This record gives sequence, C-alpha cells and structure tokens, in this order.
Amino acid sequence: MKWYNSYIIVVLLMVTTCFWCCKRSEAGGEPVDDRIQYEISNTAFPNPERGFIKTMGVKAEGAALSASQLNLLRGQNVTMILRVFYLDAFKDKAMSNTQLGLIEGDLSTIRNAGLKAILRFAYTDDMEDTDAPLNIVEQHLDQLKPVFESNKDVIAFVQAGFIGAWGEWHSSGNGLATIENERKVLEKLLSVLPVDIMVQVRTPLAKQQIFNNATALTAELAYTSENRARVGHHNDCFLSGGTDYGTYSNVELEKQYISNEALYVPTGGETCPPTGGYDPTCAEGRREMKLLKWTYLNLDWYPATINAWKSSGCFDEFNTYLGYRLALVDAKLPNEVTAGGSLSADINITNKGYAPLYHKKNTYLVLKNTSTGNYYDVPMATDLRLCKPSATLNIKEAVSVAGAPAGTYELYMRIADQDETLASRTEYAVRLANTNAWVEEHHGMNSLNKQIIIK
Repeated sequence: MKWYNSYIIVVLLMVTTCFWCCKRSEAGGEPVDDRIQYEISNTAFPNPERGFIKTMGVKAEGAALSASQLNLLRGQNVTMILRVFYLDAFKDKAMSNTQLGLIEGDLSTIRNAGLKAILRFAYTDDMEDTDAPLNIVEQHLDQLKPVFESNKDVIAFVQAGFIGAWGEWHSSGNGLATIENERKVLEKLLSVLPVDIMVQVRTPLAKQQIFNNATALTAELAYTSENRARVGHHNDCFLSGGTDYGTYSNVELEKQYISNEALYVPTGGETCPPTGGYDPTCAEGRREMKLLKWTYLNLDWYPATINAWKSSGCFDEFNTYLGYRLALVDAKLPNEVTAGGSLSADINITNKGYAPLYHKKNTYLVLKNTSTGNYYDVPMATDLRLCKPSATLNIKEAVSVAGAPAGTYELYMRIADQDETLASRTEYAVRLANTNAWVEEHHGMNSLNKQIIIK
C-alpha cells in the first residue's frame, strides 16, 4: 500500500501546483502562454512586385500606355507590367527626344496607376530582322541612364534585352550573341542602372559564363553592389518541356542553380507551347514555381497553358502564391510600457509564397492613439527580404516609443516602399496574408490585434 499512498500524494501535489499556477495567471502573474496567434488567409489580393503580369510592347515613337487600361489591372490582382520598348527606328543613331519622352511618360503613367514596371529594350520582334551594333546599344544605354535614375521608384526589374529578336539574346544580326558581347552589354546596363535595381538574363548558363562562376549566390554576397549579386533570371519558355527551348543546357543542374540563386535574385517569365508531349499540369506548374521561386508570370502567353490552369482550378492558387506571401504567425507584445521607454516586440512572420521579397522595404511599428486617432510610426530594423519561402522569420526588437504621449494605443505593422516618392502610397504598401488584418488607413498597414498602454 505504500506505493499507492505515494501515488496519491504526487497527484495531490500536481493538482495543487496547477491550481496555484492558474490562480497566479488570473491574478495578473506570468501567464502560461501569452502569445497572440494570427489566422492565416488564403485570399488572393494584390501586392507590389509579384504575381501575374501583363506584357505590353510598343514600337519606336509608338502609342503611350493608357491610364484607363492600367487602372483596371489592380482589380485582377496585377501590380506589374512588362513594358517592352522596341527601338526599331534607331538601329544606327541616337534615340529621339520623342522616344525618350515616350519612355518617361509611360513610367509616369505606371506610377500614377500604382503599378511597377519590368523593362526590356529590343530592336526587333522578327528573327529574320536584325538588332543594332554594340556602339549603338551603348549609346542608347547612356541616354537611358537619367531615365532610370529619375524613375527608379517604379522600376521593379530590368531584363538584359537589346540583343537579338525580342531582346532574348539569340539570333543577333550584329554578332552580339557571344559571351564577350553579352558581357559588355550586361556590364554597361548594370553601370547605368541605380545599384538597387536588379537585372535578369535569359539563361542561367549566360550568367555563369559572363561571370566565369557556376556557384550560386550566397547570403554573404546577396544584396551587395557586386554585379553578380544584381543579376537574376527570366525564362520566356517556361514549362515547355525538355530544355525549355534552349533555356537550359544541363537541365537539373541549372534548375538547382536557379533555385539557390532565387533566394536573393528574381526569377520570372512566361510559358511556351509544350514540346514532345509535355503537359504543364497544375502539379507540374506548382512544382516548378516552388523549385525555381517564381515571383511573376506573364498572363498573355502561352494562352493554352494559362487557360488549362483556369479550367483545372489552379490558376487562382498560382495567383495567390506567385512571389512572396508574408503572414503573421504569432507575437508577444507587452500590455504597457513607460513613456519615453521602449517596447519589446517578439513577432514571427512566415512566407507562404514561392519566392522572397527582392526589394528592401521600410518596416514600421505604428501606434494609433485610441482617443486622438494620432499615429506614431516607429522604424524597425528588420529586413523582410530575409523571410524566405516556407520559412519563418523571428523579429525581436526593442522599439522606442519616445514621442508618443501617455495613452492607450492600437498596434499595427506598416511595410512601405523604401523610395520616399512611394512611401505614403497605399498601393505600394505590403499587405500581410492574415484574416481581418489589413486596413487602408494611414497609407496601408496590418493590425497586430493588440492594445498597449503608455504611462
């Protein structure tokens, strides 16, 4: 019976301990679990620099973009367009002021519509036609430098372009589709672009040969001013089977190379007519987009593949998960802080999308006074580019509340464009994928579902 009596005593001790722990929590002591839990949403919505895109090409001195046409795109969750400028009238001379005005005007229209642009420049859309000689390409890039500088806020990425039909780095009539000349064009393009704008090349082998390096980028080199850290990939025959019309030389090896690189530089493009009986099903599309970390995909080509996804039911899924999709998981935030002191934030954010963010954002903890309605934006040090696909980023910061007077506050997170021209534009703020979190007030922000008292 001794063992039985001992058992009873242990049980009584456990019940007593639980009772006093619970009482302590009810009396205001340390609770067992005081983290806020957030519900993750599967709803599709627009976010900057990701998702399905529209492609809009224009010949030299052609028709400008239509504001009304662009204004309709956000309703389709489209936030980027690929604008291809064909310089067909300037293969032997400088671009005209009219042409430069067209480019400037289009970028202004894109900005007014709350979108961003992927840019490409080419000289022909006909494989039987020719491009321009290297000296003309370099002259045009010198002319474009001030355009890039004055419109860097709305340029998402720039595709290397210029060489061959459609600027796709093949079929050059001027012998530009060689490693030596591709290197010259790419280096010139990188030299005239603002350093934080990334360029995409057409094949992984081209990047490897240009930089004489087949090793994928690492975290140590990522986001630096090194040219190799600024070059990503676009595939304009995605999901067509085999080598994707010559996109790959060693398919599996180069796909893994891109998969590793795309943690830090963007991938995207468009589909092509399938070859050799290949079927780009929903499962194949999902697998490849996850592997290659696709951040955008052209809605306009190849129509049969896009329509098959729509009829099969995965189009909306791709619309939701292309690019980054950040969401709050949980957070530990204090109930009260001292005026002039700091607020200890412990927040977990996950990325449900296929790709990370590629543009640095300015993140703020926003305090909204419940009595006055005044907002206090407190900068956070976190870099949300570090929240990689299928991973969780823990943010632990002591955030100063100096400047916010005593009172009761609702807490929000605002993720804004780093360019001051767009920082207060709601269209360029990042929305988190949580239920009942997004509000468009104060330039667009996400509720942390928490009240604190500053006293």
